[in-house]
Amino acid sequence: MNVTELKSEGLKNEYKVTVSAADFEKKVDDKIKKISKSAKLPGFRAGKAPFEMMKKKYKDSVMGEVLEDTIRLATEELVKDKKLRPAMQPNVKITSFENGKDIEFEVSVENLPNVEIKDFSNISLDKFMAEVPAEEVEKALKYLSEARKETQVVEGREAAKGDVVMIDFVGSIDGVEFQGGKGSNYPLELGSGSFIPGFEDQLLKAKAGDHVDVKVTFPENYHAKDLAGKEAVFAVDVKEVREPKTVEINDDFAKSMGEESLDKLKETISNRIKSDYENASRMKIKRQLLDGLDKEYSFEVPESLVDAEYKAILEQYEQAKKYNQLDESEKAKSEDELKKEYKEIAVRRVKLGLVLSQIGQEAAVSIKPEDINEAIMREARKYPGQEKVVLDYYLKNKQAVEALKAPIFEEKIIDYVIGKAKVTEKTVSVEELYNFNDEAPKAKKTTKKSA
Repeated sequence: MNVTELKSEGLKNEYKVTVSAADFEKKVDDKIKKISKSAKLPGFRAGKAPFEMMKKKYKDSVMGEVLEDTIRLATEELVKDKKLRPAMQPNVKITSFENGKDIEFEVSVENLPNVEIKDFSNISLDKFMAEVPAEEVEKALKYLSEARKETQVVEGREAAKGDVVMIDFVGSIDGVEFQGGKGSNYPLELGSGSFIPGFEDQLLKAKAGDHVDVKVTFPENYHAKDLAGKEAVFAVDVKEVREPKTVEINDDFAKSMGEESLDKLKETISNRIKSDYENASRMKIKRQLLDGLDKEYSFEVPESLVDAEYKAILEQYEQAKKYNQLDESEKAKSEDELKKEYKEIAVRRVKLGLVLSQIGQEAAVSIKPEDINEAIMREARKYPGQEKVVLDYYLKNKQAVEALKAPIFEEKIIDYVIGKAKVTEKTVSVEELYNFNDEAPKAKKTTKKSA
């Protein structure tokens, strides 16, 4: 194999590779000899046919496979000999392939950059924390009691906001029923906003036994495109009017929630809220760190990686656009502005990914089985009552387990860097803790400083 460098610009290298006709012919012969051991030709026992006859029969069919293997092995040897670090699979272009002549092809490689990791002790980070207000616990208790409230039938009075009406309904457009517009014994809480705007208002003051023709217009952005913006009439029969029963928040209520007392329930709620605050704090310090690393490091990033990341972001954008899930900031920008912004995001992600990867290598960060198990348990806890289903899913799905490894690896590297940086703990208000705008929150007091 003969290699000639054609171009070297930044991270990109191009080479011309020549494999002699004799070497290639030998590989073809070796392949045919291997086939000959078991192949049969008329008039000959398996493995006994003359080689030249076998070659005449099989040469054309094996040349493609031998060519593919030759190029693959030559490219691997080139990468090893030149000590290249391909960011993506090298691009190969065959420039000459004729019977009896040398094979020539070009290999284009985009390399990973060399990233020199700097001293982490120069990094200063603020860890923002908030105390759990008593009113937040009370608010959560009220929410739980609302979720568990029962209703009782009331006789003779009109339905009011907060009541639940049991209804049968049939929707139609221009006198024709439409799919999904029919229901029976449906419990609708008036004022909940769970139905189309204007629907619930027209049932206020209705009594059990009343028939009401509810006239509404579907929103322009309604998820069912065939109904969006259209006027409809729902024939509604009110079967019952029910009012909510007051749920007393006491020890008995706490026991119904699986806790031994109201104080214990409050403690559990407070700990859950505190956990949410810690997650927000983690997000903030992580963003500080990534922003700092983004500013600290400047190097050329592989275009191929940026293009792949940019393509993935665009696909997410197109999906969000298709299902009307763009946020307000995206809706306010032109497509050209968004594409420019997404390109910058792609560059940042690739750069930070390379920095974190290098940190991980130098720090010998590794993923242990217990890290995987902990991540799976965290996922399971997100679905109360369905934990076993989640665990079984990961037990049977190796790809899902593999998908957990990248974020676990990243978080372990983040923890490693934070552990080396100068971290100042600051107590802020809940509002400031959840403020993720660029402006840093004003600390109420500094509680602790650590190196």
